[in-house]
Amino acid sequence: MAGVALVVVAGLAVAGCSSKSNSGSTDTGTAGGGSLSIQPLVQIDQSGAEVKSSGSTDAANPAGDGKATCSGVSLAMAGALTGPNAALGINILNGAKLALKQHNDANPNCQVDIKQFDTEGDPQKATQVAPSIVSDKSIIGLLGPAFSGETKATGQVFNQNGLLSLTASATNPDLTKNGWNNFFRGLANDAVQGPSVAKYMVNTLKYSKVCVVQDDSDYGVGLAEQITQGLGSAADSSCAAKVKTGDKDFSATVQIVKSANADAVFYAGYYAEAAPFVSQLRSGGVKSAFVSADGTNDPQFVKQAGAASKDAYLSCPCGPAPDKFAADYKAQFNVDSGVYSVEAYDLATIMLKGIDSGIKDRAGLIDYVKNYDGQGLARHYKWNADGELASALIWIYQVK
Repeated sequence: MAGVALVVVAGLAVAGCSSKSNSGSTDTGTAGGGSLSIQPLVQIDQSGAEVKSSGSTDAANPAGDGKATCSGVSLAMAGALTGPNAALGINILNGAKLALKQHNDANPNCQVDIKQFDTEGDPQKATQVAPSIVSDKSIIGLLGPAFSGETKATGQVFNQNGLLSLTASATNPDLTKNGWNNFFRGLANDAVQGPSVAKYMVNTLKYSKVCVVQDDSDYGVGLAEQITQGLGSAADSSCAAKVKTGDKDFSATVQIVKSANADAVFYAGYYAEAAPFVSQLRSGGVKSAFVSADGTNDPQFVKQAGAASKDAYLSCPCGPAPDKFAADYKAQFNVDSGVYSVEAYDLATIMLKGIDSGIKDRAGLIDYVKNYDGQGLARHYKWNADGELASALIWIYQVK
């Protein structure tokens, strides 16, 4: 997502495999959308073809064997905890908190906490927060940053200070091309998501004319580029448009799209703008299908757009939350899990397993993740030399 990233109340949280079949209603959210919620449809590969999801019963358990011993080490989470896209960061933080609770409850001699750093999803704010993270020597692993823009802005700081940066949601493909040996992405990037969704639109949904609209974030720009390339001749350049994060008046873009009479509009950006955009499309008489990705895939999109969100297609490098995880999350936080909650849980679990193995420093945790090979709730985690997953898939959801 964003590099965020981040789905719905329940689980757009995982790309790839889930232990829950895509016939269920996932932990997607219904908040504010009346009876509408984000429902899983199908898992796809880069050709847009369906890939049957395979459940896993051997996912790593943060509780371990209960015999771990440690002291003086902590983890950190950096992402939007306030601001227009705060729901995405809170989903991630809560997923990690759940893993830590299960770990700490089972391991009285190894109590690990997670220190929270609010970036508001803003690259500039993130650069102000990063020094506080790296200067805290108790922090040996970072979950985040959450969004692509803030990750790009702070990546060199974390790399220079040898701090593991394990993101559950930042999807801009270029992030793993900076030579950072401390950065690992826990989901598919937009070079996977873009072509997968584009081919699904063309080959399965049979769209022959699509207007690609993007915001000005690193996430939106990168995703739009991948979608446009994947669509090929189906991408109509005459109705391609750009908006800005923070925009609320999309009347000019609505007119461009309306004039094109396209089969679909693909929006590359976050729910804070996607919700008013789709609302204005519908009130403006645009009948074209609305398609977006993980930045929009959150219950807040349904809540804010209401009836205008109906039938929207939303992709995510995340799949439906497994039943037990969804139940545990709801019991702990009294809300449904959301986009990237499962990824966050898995990635926090991996770092906790490293700590439980006796690792006490930053370099050791980077090395542990670099060589990690194991199953999580969301998918199998094994990284290549660039910090990308060896295998990752995409899910398609629909608001129903």
